[in-house]
Amino acid sequence: MISTLERRYILFLLFAVSVFNYIDRTILSILQIPIKAELHLSDAQLGALTGLAFAIFYAVLGVPLGRLADHVRRKYLIAGALTVWSGMTALTGLANSFASLIGYRIGVAAGEAGSIPASHSMISDLYPPNARATAISIFGLSLPMGMVIGYLSAGWLATSFGWRESFAVVGIAGLLLVPILLLTMKEPTRGRFDPPSAVGEKPPAFKEALGILWSKKAFRYLVLAGSFHAYAWYTVNAWNAPFYTRVHGLSLPEASNYLALINGVGSALGMFVGAWLADHFGKKDPRGRARVVAIALFIMVPIGLAQYLVGSTIASQILGGLTQVMMLVYYGPIVALCHSLMPPKMRGLTSAVLALILSLFGLGLGPWVTGILSDTFTASLGANSNALGFAICISILASFVSAIFFWRASNLMPLEMLRDETEPVAIR
Repeated sequence: MISTLERRYILFLLFAVSVFNYIDRTILSILQIPIKAELHLSDAQLGALTGLAFAIFYAVLGVPLGRLADHVRRKYLIAGALTVWSGMTALTGLANSFASLIGYRIGVAAGEAGSIPASHSMISDLYPPNARATAISIFGLSLPMGMVIGYLSAGWLATSFGWRESFAVVGIAGLLLVPILLLTMKEPTRGRFDPPSAVGEKPPAFKEALGILWSKKAFRYLVLAGSFHAYAWYTVNAWNAPFYTRVHGLSLPEASNYLALINGVGSALGMFVGAWLADHFGKKDPRGRARVVAIALFIMVPIGLAQYLVGSTIASQILGGLTQVMMLVYYGPIVALCHSLMPPKMRGLTSAVLALILSLFGLGLGPWVTGILSDTFTASLGANSNALGFAICISILASFVSAIFFWRASNLMPLEMLRDETEPVAIR
């Protein structure tokens, strides 16, 4: 039996590991500015570097590693993943061409692919269904925390030392967490808060598990909803720094400080409030969790479009903060909703399949397609135009489609969730 203190400590360790996950992703969005200048890269190449190349390997490897998380002790898988991606981040500073940068980013993707599915699986065994969205969102606060640290550290390190040294420092820092994880983390019992009939003796065969995932229409809608929103979210975060330096004339430190603020405060607020509202309304009505997200995205789209079209820098920055709040409402609820549909020994695979499709469509296509559109608009509108802003706006519209799918998924949740998922379970 894991005590309350131990449960919180495990959640904290998972949070800390995930912070480094997002630091290692975020620093590239800032460091792409000096990398572009030194290695003479196009926007399309930067889009492939920050999106497509990473996403393909992250998504594809996430499925077997998520499946592995359903069979082995998850803390060892998470520790191994942290070792790989931190090591490859440190080595990125040695890159001297676009091809070598791609190679190192593939290594980072291979490591990070094993972390999130295993972490989500552990959290679902630490907290009951009626507290799961909140717990996952507390874990998810690692995203804004990692982005804050990533933006601030990358801006300062790049200015003080250089982009190569920045990658080395951040990668080595992540490696220091590995022994702490291995020596102090306990493994929770699988299916502790689930109906005995749902636990089973072993995970279903892979083909059978995929059949179970496909049989849940609500899950299919949630995957579609997440994919369209991920397209917009990954695009915004990949291109915000270049947008504010090119279009609004901010310096690299000014852009990094602003993005640290809106991603730290805005994203954290969106995650926390979104999870609280989702659990609050979900207790009264199983449709409530998904509908909270749908409403937030319907509100976000016009705000997000205005952010990239207004001429005032201050107005754009204020709108950018509001956009980040609304964009991150989905984070905890989508994972909690998907896990509430599936048996406990399939949750690593569930998160991996969700990440696979969201990463390929969102992370893979969003930044890359937007980079291509930016190059195209620049060629026709001129280098001093808002070509990049127009390209980002096109991606924002994907969140409107996402909101529609979240609403459709909400109507199916009462029919397809685990039979007694809504029954209150005391946390011991």
